[in-house]
Amino acid sequence: MRPVGILGGMGPEATILLMRKVMEAVPAQDDADHVPLIVHQNPGVPSRIAHLIERTGEDPTPVLQDMARALEAAGAAALAMPCNTAHAYAGAIRDATALPFLDMVEATADRLAESGARRIGMLASPATRLASVFEAPFAARGLTPVFPDPDDAVLALIRAVKRGEAPETLAPDLGRIAEDLLAEADTLCVACTELSLIVPWLNGVAVTDSLDALVAEIVEFARG
Repeated sequence: MRPVGILGGMGPEATILLMRKVMEAVPAQDDADHVPLIVHQNPGVPSRIAHLIERTGEDPTPVLQDMARALEAAGAAALAMPCNTAHAYAGAIRDATALPFLDMVEATADRLAESGARRIGMLASPATRLASVFEAPFAARGLTPVFPDPDDAVLALIRAVKRGEAPETLAPDLGRIAEDLLAEADTLCVACTELSLIVPWLNGVAVTDSLDALVAEIVEFARG
């Protein structure tokens, strides 16, 4: 199988969750059956929220490009990044190497379009909205994103996960946001990997999780 390089560090819990989901997605009978991953877990990536929302933080582009080149040098055959907000810099990451970039946002938009839904309730970081990360892929497929308004409660949940609060204690708050969105949307999309950690405790709420879409892309490429 072909190794996939993971640009991590934008939420270490999300990187761990991605790796676990990739392992679970493969019907392995032995160690050698698993997908080879080369993980660059870099907590030094400048804050995307500080750069995109607060407009005061350092641009993370040079760090992300250095990570991409390091993964290429380490033997990765493709790149993937389990952070929706950081896909605002996907073009720059693509420019840094000749490797294919497994785009989580495009893969998620494909899944949503196949579902038949058209108005998509977005459980996502405000930075994802402000950077218009999903707008072009959605528009190309006839999808309309619907974001919480205001979305400060979503940002509070993301920061709580980053602080290490137990996801199950945060599920009621996310559930209330989800219910409000469903009053205006056909379906829900979890487009923040911190929120992906809370999803297992959203009893009875069906979602399309962008992390699952990326996992499928990774497994398909590696086994291809």
